[in-house]
Amino acid sequence: MERRDFLKKSGLVAAGAVTAAAGLAACGQKKEETPKTEETKAPAVIAEKKYEWRMVTTWPPNLPVLQTGAERFAKRVAEATNGRITIKVFAAGELVPALNTFDAVSAGTVECGSGASYYWAGKVPSAQWFSSVPFGLNPQGINAWFYGGGGLELWEEVYAPFNVVPRPQGNTGVQMGGWFRKEMNTLADYKGLKMRIPGLGGKVIAKAGGTVVLLPAGEIFTSLERGVIDATEWVGPLHDLRMGFYKAAQYYYYPGWHEPGTTLEVIFNKKVYDDLPGELRMILDAVAAETNLWSLCQFEAGNGAALQELITQHKVNLVQFPAPLMDDLRKLAMETLEEEADKDAPSRKVHEAFKKFKEQVGIWGTVADDAYFNVIADKYKLKS
Repeated sequence: MERRDFLKKSGLVAAGAVTAAAGLAACGQKKEETPKTEETKAPAVIAEKKYEWRMVTTWPPNLPVLQTGAERFAKRVAEATNGRITIKVFAAGELVPALNTFDAVSAGTVECGSGASYYWAGKVPSAQWFSSVPFGLNPQGINAWFYGGGGLELWEEVYAPFNVVPRPQGNTGVQMGGWFRKEMNTLADYKGLKMRIPGLGGKVIAKAGGTVVLLPAGEIFTSLERGVIDATEWVGPLHDLRMGFYKAAQYYYYPGWHEPGTTLEVIFNKKVYDDLPGELRMILDAVAAETNLWSLCQFEAGNGAALQELITQHKVNLVQFPAPLMDDLRKLAMETLEEEADKDAPSRKVHEAFKKFKEQVGIWGTVADDAYFNVIADKYKLKS
């Protein structure tokens, strides 16, 4: 039964009971002598407050899973709250520029936003660890950190000074290494390379001698096609096929060492979030967690078919990063992470917590996941 129907029917029952009681009390009295008191009136149904919110995102209109996931989140919130919270979603540039999402939520210009935390690294350096860490945790691991290892509480602590409340709202899974206009054989090939790559992975590329260019999704293809950048990473086959990167770059590298399980976020203005009744905050949190799972499943379900299409129909040159290059990138990544962690106290605190949890889950992962995947790996290896 809908809550409003329940309240309405409860009011009618109460009214009937009061009227009946009044009738019994008046038995034997003349009609004109029946007292008219406030108690004989039906109790008023208290109207529940409704909230009309706006969400801005970093994603282009209609981008599958990312923008459509934000829109799905809004729809599910409206359904779960029986219309008490409605959220109008604006894609990147429709209300604020893509990379101004965090600022808009922080200032209270809008009530909530959707993006990835490494986009705010210039303002909140420690935020980068909550999206993805090079050679870090995969989706299963980073969700374990958030929901079971204290990661979410630490994330809340980092965002609190900015009047922002974060929640995981999706995960891309292990990403691809990116699209390149030339072969990548050694670390020296990164020198002078202009690459669109955000977050801590971008810091590694910069340390290797590359030039990092941060672009929103809607500007990447044109920049790659015109040679403004030499390479780009985005997500994986499901999106990369739609973005058309195969038309502008010859080599499609894997694996995505820089983003092995990138978390997407929904962020709320803290004052607005805290002012909600407790049950509505719980609904927002629950829908965010559901969207987190839904998003990962969309990527996992769609990447395989998209990769096959890229290879068979578009003749994409799929290339694995050479093992020596991966070793060099890993060493460079470890150095970069320590340097970035030294830039401020919150970054050091988050980095140490992340490292500790990674070691903790890594022991179990070796016994469980690694052993299992090694058993079945031969069946699914790409044939050259």
